Amino acid sequence: MRIVLVAFNARYTHSCLGLFHVRNELEHHCPTASLDFLQMTINDQSYEALLRITAARPDYVFFSAAIWNSDLVEKMVCDLLICLPDCRCVVGGPQAAVIASNLGEGACSVVIGPIEDVDPGFYRDLAARNLQPRYSSRLPVKRYRFVSPYREGDFSTHLQNRHIYYETSRGCPFSCTYCLSSTEKGTVHKDLGQVEEELSHILSHRPKVVRFIDRTFNDKPDRALAIWRFLARSNTDTLFHFEISPDRFTEEMFDFLGQLPSGLFQFEIGIQSTNPQTLKVVRRLMHIESARQTVARLAALDTVFLHVDLIMGLPYETEESFYRSFADVFFMAPHYIQMGLLKILPDTPICHTADEFGYLHQPRPPYSILANRWVDHQKLSRLYWFCECVERFVNNRYFLSLWAYLRRRDEDIVAFFLHLLLICHSRSFFTLASTQDLLCATLFAATKEREDAAIIVELLCFDWLRCGHRYLPEYLKTGEEETGSVLKRRLFHLLPESIEGLSSEKGKKYIFKRGIFRIFSEKALVELGYHAWKGEGCLCFMPEKEAGLQGLSRVIRLKLAQ
Repeated sequence: MRIVLVAFNARYTHSCLGLFHVRNELEHHCPTASLDFLQMTINDQSYEALLRITAARPDYVFFSAAIWNSDLVEKMVCDLLICLPDCRCVVGGPQAAVIASNLGEGACSVVIGPIEDVDPGFYRDLAARNLQPRYSSRLPVKRYRFVSPYREGDFSTHLQNRHIYYETSRGCPFSCTYCLSSTEKGTVHKDLGQVEEELSHILSHRPKVVRFIDRTFNDKPDRALAIWRFLARSNTDTLFHFEISPDRFTEEMFDFLGQLPSGLFQFEIGIQSTNPQTLKVVRRLMHIESARQTVARLAALDTVFLHVDLIMGLPYETEESFYRSFADVFFMAPHYIQMGLLKILPDTPICHTADEFGYLHQPRPPYSILANRWVDHQKLSRLYWFCECVERFVNNRYFLSLWAYLRRRDEDIVAFFLHLLLICHSRSFFTLASTQDLLCATLFAATKEREDAAIIVELLCFDWLRCGHRYLPEYLKTGEEETGSVLKRRLFHLLPESIEGLSSEKGKKYIFKRGIFRIFSEKALVELGYHAWKGEGCLCFMPEKEAGLQGLSRVIRLKLAQ
């Protein structure tokens, strides 16, 4: 019996955790079977993917089906029925039942739930080449034990140069109506000893990224903290990604995270909305003020990269209330704000009440909404482009000083981005590549008539140079500032031989050889956090990177000799 296991990942660096579990269970229950393991991407040429699958003329092909690859898996099943009519396809994952329904009876068999506890009859039928249309797990989530599916050879083959996905728990303590986890009952957690043993094995191969797929990693704060401490002791350069709830934090957690080296942890935080009525109806139990304080405190630590989610189109979320949710999150100062359309996923509670809420949505994956009772299609279109505008301008390291300035002055940030959006539409912005130069030029155009335009230009200059550029674009030059060579000659005579912040061997000559210089006004220096001296001053931008999350160029404040 020859079996090919297939995963279509969103990108090459991803891997498919479920397929490793399937492999191990098949080896255990079907020890004489020959297994091939194929990981491809949804961007691969589909015909070539088909040829790779059919090359060994398998008896069975197992697919892992999710929202992002569902259409491709469905196509592959259809093509395999033509190429290999005696081959049987088995589909698992959250989209398995949908694919079987779309293709009709007899096209494939589906496995619903975790493969570790599938009905034993599945393996008997597999060996007898008599698979039934559907198989399910026997036990609820909370009653089975699961282990890491990885083995030594995986890290030099199937997992080489890929993110490692790992789970310390299954299930979710919440029952959000829009989430697939709402159909599961209960949670199960691995023992800490098992977690440490499995992670030690994974970390011995020094992966670049380990992504914890626990739905709510910190549902038990003390347990989460124990795992974080173990990872911090592991002396690794690996980046660890966690999905966390913002209102399940303790003071001990904040103390620990404040002492972490920057960039070791990355948190994905699902806020979704700050509208109380919306959160109540979707059963997203969250204390909004606690969440706001948590994200703001984490951002102030500047040790953990913060990715915050909002969802467009939830029940009772009007256009105005969504803008308020965005403003609330913007002033929490996370590093990344992801605002995605609500998906009406099959068999979720919100799917069954879609008519009640007036939802119109795409009938095929990804099932994005098109309108509802509170936001018609025109309003949803406006919200979508607003979110795309924020995505382009905020979710990078290009304008950190500008956003900090707008937060300090309590800017009407929704009005700011709506105005910026008008400029973008007038310039066909969304049809162009979002280079830093295009983004900066668009911000300059959108702010040049403001009363504080001069200070904004200085902040844009600071942010531009801090990203490693050695020359300013023409639109940021005021016409009154000294050119680089003239400024350097003047500063060379004004500066002392010893420069504060530099070692003796890296003094005056070193920064004049490597640095980029610019004079900033006193007001700009205050806004940028340089409060020590009065009057205008010079900042020198060095090619070395500062320690921190953003990898920005080191900046030296130069005190000019009198």
